[in-house]
Amino acid sequence: MTEHLDVAKLQRRLAEFAAARNWQPYHTPKNLAAALSVEASELVEIFQWLTPEESARVMDDPGTAHRVTDEVADVLAYLLQLCEVLGIDPLAALDAKIDRNERRFPVPGEGDARREPPIP
Repeated sequence: MTEHLDVAKLQRRLAEFAAARNWQPYHTPKNLAAALSVEASELVEIFQWLTPEESARVMDDPGTAHRVTDEVADVLAYLLQLCEVLGIDPLAALDAKIDRNERRFPVPGEGDARREPPIP
Protein backbone atom coordinates (compact mmCIF):
# COMPACT_ATOMS: atom_id res chain seq x y z
CA MET A 1 0.00 0.00 0.00
CA THR A 2 1.30 3.44 -0.92
CA GLU A 3 2.10 5.71 1.99
CA HIS A 4 0.15 8.99 2.06
CA LEU A 5 2.22 11.72 0.43
CA ASP A 6 2.00 15.43 1.11
CA VAL A 7 4.03 18.45 0.08
CA ALA A 8 5.82 18.83 3.42
CA LYS A 9 6.85 15.16 3.45
CA LEU A 10 8.19 15.41 -0.10
CA GLN A 11 10.09 18.59 0.76
CA ARG A 12 11.67 16.81 3.75
CA ARG A 13 12.70 13.86 1.57
CA LEU A 14 14.24 16.21 -1.00
CA ALA A 15 16.10 18.12 1.74
CA GLU A 16 17.39 14.88 3.27
CA PHE A 17 18.48 13.61 -0.15
CA ALA A 18 20.42 16.83 -0.83
CA ALA A 19 21.90 16.94 2.69
CA ALA A 20 23.18 13.37 2.45
CA ARG A 21 25.12 14.38 -0.66
CA ASN A 22 26.24 17.79 0.65
CA TRP A 23 24.36 19.58 -2.14
CA GLN A 24 22.85 22.35 0.02
CA PRO A 25 25.55 24.91 -0.93
CA TYR A 26 24.41 24.56 -4.55
CA HIS A 27 20.71 24.85 -3.76
CA THR A 28 20.55 28.63 -3.91
CA PRO A 29 17.41 30.32 -5.21
CA LYS A 30 19.24 31.25 -8.43
CA ASN A 31 20.48 27.72 -9.06
CA LEU A 32 17.16 26.10 -8.21
CA ALA A 33 15.24 28.51 -10.47
CA ALA A 34 17.70 27.79 -13.30
CA ALA A 35 17.38 24.02 -12.77
CA LEU A 36 13.59 24.37 -12.71
CA SER A 37 13.73 26.17 -16.06
CA VAL A 38 15.96 23.49 -17.57
CA GLU A 39 13.67 20.68 -16.41
CA ALA A 40 10.57 22.53 -17.68
CA SER A 41 12.33 22.89 -21.04
CA GLU A 42 13.02 19.15 -21.09
CA LEU A 43 9.28 18.59 -20.57
CA VAL A 44 8.47 21.01 -23.39
CA GLU A 45 10.95 19.19 -25.65
CA ILE A 46 8.83 16.02 -25.50
CA PHE A 47 5.83 17.94 -26.90
CA GLN A 48 7.75 20.28 -29.22
CA TRP A 49 6.83 18.86 -32.62
CA LEU A 50 3.61 17.05 -31.73
CA THR A 51 0.27 18.13 -33.10
CA PRO A 52 -2.37 19.09 -30.53
CA GLU A 53 -4.00 15.70 -31.11
CA GLU A 54 -0.73 13.81 -30.64
CA SER A 55 0.04 15.76 -27.47
CA ALA A 56 -3.36 14.80 -26.03
CA ARG A 57 -2.41 11.13 -26.49
CA VAL A 58 1.16 11.38 -25.21
CA MET A 59 0.48 9.14 -22.21
CA ASP A 60 -0.77 6.31 -24.44
CA ASP A 61 2.80 5.29 -25.33
CA PRO A 62 4.51 3.72 -22.29
CA GLY A 63 7.98 5.00 -23.22
CA THR A 64 6.84 8.56 -23.77
CA ALA A 65 4.58 8.40 -20.71
CA HIS A 66 7.60 7.42 -18.62
CA ARG A 67 9.62 10.36 -19.97
CA VAL A 68 6.76 12.81 -19.32
CA THR A 69 6.27 11.47 -15.80
CA ASP A 70 9.98 11.76 -15.03
CA GLU A 71 10.18 15.34 -16.31
CA VAL A 72 7.06 16.34 -14.37
CA ALA A 73 8.69 14.87 -11.26
CA ASP A 74 11.90 16.81 -11.94
CA VAL A 75 9.99 20.08 -12.40
CA LEU A 76 8.02 19.50 -9.21
CA ALA A 77 11.14 18.53 -7.26
CA TYR A 78 12.97 21.73 -8.17
CA LEU A 79 9.87 23.84 -7.56
CA LEU A 80 9.38 22.33 -4.10
CA GLN A 81 13.06 22.83 -3.28
CA LEU A 82 12.89 26.46 -4.42
CA CYS A 83 9.80 27.03 -2.27
CA GLU A 84 11.55 25.45 0.71
CA VAL A 85 14.64 27.65 0.32
CA LEU A 86 12.54 30.81 -0.08
CA GLY A 87 10.05 29.95 2.67
CA ILE A 88 7.07 29.81 0.31
CA ASP A 89 4.13 27.52 1.06
CA PRO A 90 3.39 26.36 -2.51
CA LEU A 91 -0.19 25.32 -1.80
CA ALA A 92 -1.01 28.60 -0.05
CA ALA A 93 0.65 30.52 -2.90
CA LEU A 94 -1.43 28.66 -5.47
CA ASP A 95 -4.63 29.13 -3.47
CA ALA A 96 -4.00 32.89 -3.22
CA LYS A 97 -3.19 33.08 -6.94
CA ILE A 98 -6.45 31.31 -7.85
CA ASP A 99 -8.32 33.81 -5.64
CA ARG A 100 -6.66 36.74 -7.46
CA ASN A 101 -7.39 35.21 -10.87
CA GLU A 102 -11.04 34.66 -9.96
CA ARG A 103 -11.32 38.39 -9.22
CA ARG A 104 -9.31 39.43 -12.30
CA PHE A 105 -11.12 37.13 -14.71
CA PRO A 106 -14.77 36.77 -13.68
CA VAL A 107 -16.98 34.15 -15.26
CA PRO A 108 -18.73 35.51 -18.39
CA GLY A 109 -21.94 37.17 -17.33
CA GLU A 110 -20.54 38.04 -13.90
CA GLY A 111 -18.68 41.14 -15.02
CA ASP A 112 -16.06 42.18 -17.53
CA ALA A 113 -14.93 38.83 -18.95
CA ARG A 114 -12.01 38.28 -21.29
CA ARG A 115 -12.30 36.00 -24.27
CA GLU A 116 -8.71 34.71 -24.12
CA PRO A 117 -7.37 32.65 -21.21
CA PRO A 118 -4.83 34.45 -19.02
CA ILE A 119 -1.23 33.47 -18.60
CA PRO A 120 -1.03 32.79 -14.87
